[in-house]
Amino acid sequence: MESHEMTAYKGADASVDRALPENHAGSNGNGVSASNAPTDQTSVKRLFNFTQIFFFSLTYMSSWETQALNLSAVLTNGGPQALAWGILIVVCGAMAQSASLAEMASMQPIAGAQYHWTNYLAPPSQKKFITWMQGWVTWFAWISTLAGVANTTATMIQGLASAHYPEYDPKAWHLTLIIFAMLIVQALMNMYAFPLIPWIELCAGILHVSLFVIFLVVFVALAPRHSAEFVFLKTQSWSGWNSDFASWNIGLLTPVWGFVGFDGAVHMSEETRQARQAVPRSIFYTVVTNGVLAYGMVICILFTMGSVEEAQSQSFPIIHICQQATGSLKAATALVCGLLVISLSVNLASIASVSRLTWAWARDGALPRWFAYIDRRHNVPIRAVWLPVVIVMCLACLNIADTAAFQAFVALGSIGLFVSYFIAIACMVHNRFQAQTRAPLGEWNMGIWGLPVNIFALVYTAWVTVWLAFPSYLPVTGENMNYASPIFGATTLFALGYWFVKGRKHWDGLNKDIVRLVVEKGELQLK
Repeated sequence: MESHEMTAYKGADASVDRALPENHAGSNGNGVSASNAPTDQTSVKRLFNFTQIFFFSLTYMSSWETQALNLSAVLTNGGPQALAWGILIVVCGAMAQSASLAEMASMQPIAGAQYHWTNYLAPPSQKKFITWMQGWVTWFAWISTLAGVANTTATMIQGLASAHYPEYDPKAWHLTLIIFAMLIVQALMNMYAFPLIPWIELCAGILHVSLFVIFLVVFVALAPRHSAEFVFLKTQSWSGWNSDFASWNIGLLTPVWGFVGFDGAVHMSEETRQARQAVPRSIFYTVVTNGVLAYGMVICILFTMGSVEEAQSQSFPIIHICQQATGSLKAATALVCGLLVISLSVNLASIASVSRLTWAWARDGALPRWFAYIDRRHNVPIRAVWLPVVIVMCLACLNIADTAAFQAFVALGSIGLFVSYFIAIACMVHNRFQAQTRAPLGEWNMGIWGLPVNIFALVYTAWVTVWLAFPSYLPVTGENMNYASPIFGATTLFALGYWFVKGRKHWDGLNKDIVRLVVEKGELQLK
């Protein structure tokens, strides 16, 4: 009897049935020898169980930590009210997004994620072009996300140094060197010690929850109090925006940053046991769990943060807030060092996720196939690990000349991922309306609620994407300009131009032999 997952894939593209014989020495249509190339490019070990991939995803998002570390932006635009109420909107939107992507992950748990689902569900006449654009958008977004996480972690290290050594003069090139050291060490860990990463992320996930309890107890027991009116009703805009509506929506982007990247676990699907069941549950329940933790921490911090003006005057507000609560710089440092450990774990997970996306995009022929190589000794795509790391290191050099240049590329992460979610979910909605050729849903699905949730996810994604392009400060200068939109436009133009150079005539689409092999491996685990 044919499995549900294989039926789903074959229903989307019957050409996958035309498998080449094992001894066939020709090409599979993508310029790869069909005799052994698909196996060579999919031979990784399924190291993650459900608990490990759940904590991998939970730690990667680290939503409450993100709110604590990025208070300055939302206090500048919108004020406490924007954070207290805005996070509820963001959590609901992220739940709709993650539930929609979880349905697709249940249909096809594969490292390429968004672009594979797009290929699976898009209208046949536009499938190849949309898949090409989706692949490049997602890949550039994840490169940018890695750059943003590395920059945040390095800034935290520099902030702790400044707090303890007032005479220290933080330089931009110091930040670059910290990023270099961190990326090299963690890339080597991904290369030589990858079997440890599931356990590292499991421990980080436990710390993620434990730190939440510790911060909550410290703030509630020791910190001063604001009134409920301050937390839920106070608005403010120190950014130059005269419109409360615009300022409030721009401030919404702080909680949004804490709920982007839940697809990171999906890129690890081919190394997860029983991925068709484990991955969808991981990404959805990660958002639910982080939503509860983030809301609790936001309300707690707003009630206990003390003077907004004093916090805003600090280069790293969370250190000041912790020091004010505990009355001790050493205690505040210990608390923030816990956040630093989480941030380092997030960076480690980011390298793992973006490397698997790079590996998938290379074996499908968009990136050079040289990067699809799997090291047989470690069962890790080592070339795909180093490509995004080297790119981010090169980008970090921009900090030396102008920090705004590096921040410009970092800004691509959120808007790029939101666009990738929008494309995939839109294709899912299209699939639901195809009575004759509809691809069957996987085991994890929302049933009759699927279409309403998909539509709400599209509306939320589109709304946030618009505001992601707005500048945070007025008047706009070269230093405070929001470069997300022009950088996203540049990467989109690159993908479009490359389509006419290579994609339209010389790219045959996804490697169907590899997709078939990945699906079959997943099926064997369920038997």
